[in-house]
Amino acid sequence: MYRAVIHRLEPERTLYLAVRDSVFTALFEEPIGTLLIEAENLKLLIFNPETERIIQWIP
Repeated sequence: MYRAVIHRLEPERTLYLAVRDSVFTALFEEPIGTLLIEAENLKLLIFNPETERIIQWIP
């Protein structure tokens, strides 16, 4: 819902979903997660909460 509202109000803005590195590994590196990324055109920001660092951007 948030993505739909942002798209309507600010269509030039790119929305990223921030996920912990452990979540990314457990979910998005699996075939179903890859399918979800492609089907929903998800843009991801993967971070490590302990080091407070961004690990990867997936545009």
